[in-house]
Amino acid sequence: MDLQTKRAKLSPGKFYHVFTRGNNKETIFKESKNYPYFLSRWKQYITPIADIYSYCLLPNHFHFCLKIKAIDDLPQAYQTGRKHLSHPFAICLSAYAKAINKAHGRTGSLFEETYNRVEITTETYFIRLIAYIHANPQHHGICTDFRDYPYSSYHAFLSDKQTSLMREAVWAYFGGKEGFIDYHNDHQNWRRLYRSNLE
Repeated sequence: MDLQTKRAKLSPGKFYHVFTRGNNKETIFKESKNYPYFLSRWKQYITPIADIYSYCLLPNHFHFCLKIKAIDDLPQAYQTGRKHLSHPFAICLSAYAKAINKAHGRTGSLFEETYNRVEITTETYFIRLIAYIHANPQHHGICTDFRDYPYSSYHAFLSDKQTSLMREAVWAYFGGKEGFIDYHNDHQNWRRLYRSNLE
């Protein structure tokens, strides 16, 4: 995947795979409490402009599948172009990095220079990406079964508890909740994207 593909322009109404990692592959989640803290900052800065379809936070990188809201649903500053859609992502990562630096007595950049964003242009790619994101910890050897990993959105899709994720919309792509589970259980589905060198 070339650099231009990883730097897709963010536009209203479009789906994206957003991901980045620690500078020099450094750990970005230093302790367990960092994971919910990062999600709280993400919710604060990103959900006003985007709907979240899936995510996974790993020790040295993260993945999100999201859709930028339609132009009429964006805050006024983004409708008029006074603010760029990339701005909340930069602010979110900067705020998190500052908190980690302060807590751990470190200085300098925590994340790679620019976060990656790849436009999702087909339904097939979208479906495989959802499973790919959830399977990431197993792929990287962080756990033996991604279904046991606590820092992804997978469990929220199996739960009946309220969530800010676009749960019902995602289920619909898989033909329902059971289809979602069955697709994830077939490892060949998400391994197709690893073989295509998505990361």
